[in-house]
Amino acid sequence: QVQLVESGGDLVQPGGSLTLSCVASEIVFKEYAMAWYRQAPGKQRDLITTINTLGMTNYAESVKGRFTISRDDAKKTVYLQMNSLRPEDTAVYYCNSHNRKFSWGQGTQVTVSS
Repeated sequence: QVQLVESGGDLVQPGGSLTLSCVASEIVFKEYAMAWYRQAPGKQRDLITTINTLGMTNYAESVKGRFTISRDDAKKTVYLQMNSLRPEDTAVYYCNSHNRKFSWGQGTQVTVSS
């Protein structure tokens, strides 16, 4: 059973930064393209960024230029560096494969508010 454990969420002021982490277990991590998703209250869970096995990345327009995804295959971990945070970035953040292959973890709450 694959486990995804996200961490790093917090309450942060607008313009601030956070780094999220997601550790995966029981998979050959390096074989999977990974992604970060987010779900705001009352909204669907949206894909915001992906990173493939070669380290190539893609970003949703809403986060492009502000967020950076990276991976450490030795640690089976994918990261999300978030800068210039806005109130509209408030959501629960999840990681998964790029095609949502695995069971979802508990997510990590990011709240952007003054």
